[in-house]
Amino acid sequence: MKTGVRALGIAESYRSETSHLAGAVVRASRVVDGFVFSSCTVGGSDATDAVCEMVERLDREDVRYLLLSGIAPAWFNVLDLRAIRDRTGLPTVSVAFESSPGLESAIREAFDDRGTVEARLETYRAQPDRRRVSVNGEAVYVRAVGLDDDAAADVVRGFTPEGGRPEPLRVARLAARGLVDAG
Repeated sequence: MKTGVRALGIAESYRSETSHLAGAVVRASRVVDGFVFSSCTVGGSDATDAVCEMVERLDREDVRYLLLSGIAPAWFNVLDLRAIRDRTGLPTVSVAFESSPGLESAIREAFDDRGTVEARLETYRAQPDRRRVSVNGEAVYVRAVGLDDDAAADVVRGFTPEGGRPEPLRVARLAARGLVDAG
């Protein structure tokens, strides 16, 4: 991957009812090139819109990829990767850092309202399957829209100079934590 290629990584940190989202534009060479911030509701259903609005506000034509930390930030505020790709035009890659049997049973246990459960499950089930990807000897779990599985793995590896966390997501997570700590 060329060193000047840019990705926007979005990660979250939360306490209480608001999740703070941070986006970091990072070049493949590890140069941080910009930030954007937003929030979404813990336990809500507004994370997809918040991510799309962050990309729109950032307004950077040079960003080639969107990397998201996980699929369900802010206590099961499930992201719709296809909707994000359609609205932003960016190949969208969700990266998880732990193996899991999936979120269906956890979503069912977390919410009492049947309508809420079914809406989240419908969005969750519509997402591409996770694929295990080896990165620097570590495993990450990737879902991608707008890229085939091999290209998505190449993007994740290309933005991960060491360890298993892509640099745009590492920097975004630090920025999100800083927002929470400052508040």
